[in-house]
Amino acid sequence: MLHRIVVLGAGYAGAVAAGRLARRLRREDVAITLVNAEPDFVERVRMHQLATGQELRPRPFAEMFDGTGVELRLARVTAVDVDRKTVTAAAMDGAGEEGAPEPELELEYDTLVYALGSAWNDQGVPGAAEHADQVANRPGALRLRERLAGLAAGEPVVVVGGGLTGLEAVTEIAEARPDLDVALAARGALGDWLSPKGRRHLRKVVDGLGVTVHEHTAVTAVAPGRVTTAEGTAIPAAVTLWTTGFAVHPISRATALEVTGAGRIVVDGTMRSVSHPDVYAIGDAAMATGPAGNPLRMSCASGLPMAWQAADAIAARLTGGKLPNTPLRYFNQCVSLGRGEGLIQYVTADDRAVRAALTGRTAALYKELICKGAAWAVAHPTLGLPARRRRVAPQPARTDTPLPTTTPA
Repeated sequence: MLHRIVVLGAGYAGAVAAGRLARRLRREDVAITLVNAEPDFVERVRMHQLATGQELRPRPFAEMFDGTGVELRLARVTAVDVDRKTVTAAAMDGAGEEGAPEPELELEYDTLVYALGSAWNDQGVPGAAEHADQVANRPGALRLRERLAGLAAGEPVVVVGGGLTGLEAVTEIAEARPDLDVALAARGALGDWLSPKGRRHLRKVVDGLGVTVHEHTAVTAVAPGRVTTAEGTAIPAAVTLWTTGFAVHPISRATALEVTGAGRIVVDGTMRSVSHPDVYAIGDAAMATGPAGNPLRMSCASGLPMAWQAADAIAARLTGGKLPNTPLRYFNQCVSLGRGEGLIQYVTADDRAVRAALTGRTAALYKELICKGAAWAVAHPTLGLPARRRRVAPQPARTDTPLPTTTPA
């Protein structure tokens, strides 16, 4: 009887995990199903480029996983029952009349890899959800693209949030549309987590692009045409881009899994749920710790090694192999500052800035290589591993119980 592995979400972490499992395990022993709502891989780290009118190369999952044994199900996950070991989803690839309810399907699993990721977080700020734009996904980036294209010269754009996403977005917009009045609102000082060299370079680039920086500024309300700060100051904004952080998919909170207050699934060093050993969580959805016990940040830099760790641990446990014991750590933070400028801030293992930083055109090229490398890892999920697949050890007999009748996808 095949061991059923279901992977939820095909972002960087989920897609890589599915491919790595296919490379590690024999098709005669496992059935790997990858569930995702979109047919193409989304390069989330490039959404600010998409928003400014740049075209991104399409990467269909059907091509990526062709011949790997991974079954792709186009569906939107609606529920996970970790007691029954089932996933409920609305099929996106099913037939049906326009406007009819999406066909529902139910999948059973023996091992679940939860990689549903995160979405933008409006932080509960009044008006943000209704009036601000975001670049956390492709629909959001395309909507922002349309809105920016409709702005006349001199109109104001405000990017709220001075983290990595905000910096990349504000510099990309200012470079692509020098005719606009572009501003950044940051709660702290500009790049206050960077080294002195990194902060100097960031300031130089931002000033050179004509970006107005509002430091130590908390935005407390968003309305059409403006944002309002904690001091009561109104900043004009024909378009407001909200980049103040991410919120995990809400489904995890509705399960019996142990989660944090923010809804992230608590895992051990192999990315296995501490409450349900048949569930693994990776990427933004997981609360994993790195050196010094600090939580890993939501990022591609965290998601890829988490995917490798989880896939290798699952394969080891199924085949009786040695569990991975690779500590998850950081080496640098890569920031694009437009197409011709960049910043590579070198960091300690636990993500604290050190003095060294790479800047300028060389840093931009470095960042581009990192982005291409991450996309390549997803587009070639089964390459780079030994071709020899280990046989799955005999598993305890399972008793399959009939599921409720569902509409086939």
